[in-house]
Amino acid sequence: MSPMLIQGAAQAQQRPLLLGLLVMLVLLEWRLRPAAYDWRESAASTAVALGNLLIRPLTAALLVPLFAWASTHALFELPIRSPAAFVGLLLLVDLVYYGYHRASHRLHWLWATHSVHHSSTRFNLSAAYRLGWTDLLSGTWLWLLALVALGFPAPAVLGAFGMNLLYQFFIHTEAVGRLGWLEAVFNTPAHHRVHHASNAALRDRNFGGVLIVWDRLFGSFATAPADEPLRYGLAGIPRSDNPLQIVFGEWLRLIVAGRDFLGRRRSR
Repeated sequence: MSPMLIQGAAQAQQRPLLLGLLVMLVLLEWRLRPAAYDWRESAASTAVALGNLLIRPLTAALLVPLFAWASTHALFELPIRSPAAFVGLLLLVDLVYYGYHRASHRLHWLWATHSVHHSSTRFNLSAAYRLGWTDLLSGTWLWLLALVALGFPAPAVLGAFGMNLLYQFFIHTEAVGRLGWLEAVFNTPAHHRVHHASNAALRDRNFGGVLIVWDRLFGSFATAPADEPLRYGLAGIPRSDNPLQIVFGEWLRLIVAGRDFLGRRRSR
């Protein structure tokens, strides 16, 4: 069995345990800060996460041959043989994540999957694992495949990406205020609250995963206004606690928009 298949099998076995740990942290935050939660919305987020437990292993199984082929036919050989090299890969993955994340807010095809994560009207740890089921369709994996095709080992790329996402789980909270000098470098709960805000002046800001420096460099950084409370959820879209509506609602809106566009073209 190839190393990629071994790693994929191990991750599939660990995923329920990891989700269980994350749910325990959610329950702890809920106990400490009950006003930050709506049990119906958090239950919907958990149902979406449970759906991912079933779908993500299938997605991974379909993508393993493609990643293996890209690794075999990579342009270069870029091994990760030292901690410093892995840190460099972490930085590169974070930059690639920034590009993917920014594109996901600009391109409707990517937004159809990513909007699931922004549909929660409460900003708490349970919103962190409200993630779309349709990554395979929207092509999120292409951003990681590019790194493997360049020559980085697939297990290292996937490991770095997993660490990036795990870090982001902990910044989905209103329990932590500003963190001093760390705010200049890292994506913090304060920065990520701005990213999730649906206030008109704050939409499409703070795309960084671990680091906020990319936003500062590329002009997408914003801070929360002192005189305006943050609002969360999808602007102009009514809240739903139906997991299927949460997951597929934006795809339906995309299909309707495409149908209307084609109808207008035919009517000319």
